Amino acid sequence: MRIGEHRVREHIRLLSPAFVLVAGIWLLRLILAAAGTPVWLTRMASVTVATTVSVLLSVILMYARRFGSYASVVVASLLINIWAQALIILSILFSILTKTENIYTASEFSLPGTYASQWAHIHGHLTFGVGVGTLVGAAEGCLLLWLLRRLVPAARINQQDTT
Repeated sequence: MRIGEHRVREHIRLLSPAFVLVAGIWLLRLILAAAGTPVWLTRMASVTVATTVSVLLSVILMYARRFGSYASVVVASLLINIWAQALIILSILFSILTKTENIYTASEFSLPGTYASQWAHIHGHLTFGVGVGTLVGAAEGCLLLWLLRRLVPAARINQQDTT
C-alpha cells in the first residue's frame, strides 16, 4: 500500500526513532512508578507528551528529507498514536491478567473501581486515545509542515553549465 509516493514500510522506517522515543518514555514511567517516586515526578514521564513531540519531530524529519506530504503526516500521527496506545493497553492487560496494579491502572491515572472497569479503560484508549490523538497530532503536524514550507526556504540545488 502506498501513501503518496512512499510505502507504509518506508513510513515505519522513517518513524522508527519516534517509536523508540515513545517506548522509552513508557518504560521510564513504569520504572519510576515501580521505584516509588513521587506522583508529580511520574507525571513528568508522559506518553501523551512523548507522542505529540514524536509527531512534531517526525514532521521536521519529513520536511528535511522531502518525504511525502500532508497525507504522510496523517499516517505518521496514526502510526505513532496506535503504537503509544498499544503500549498503554499492554500495561493495562498485564495488570488485569496478573491482578496487580501498575502506573496505568493506579487510581490517579485511570478509572476508579475494580479490575473489570479496566476493560472500559482499554476501550477508551482504543477509541478516544487513538481517534482524538490521531486527529490532534495530524492537525498539529499539518500546521507545522505548512509553516515549515512557508517560512523555511527549501535548499535549492544550483545547476551550473559545465561547458
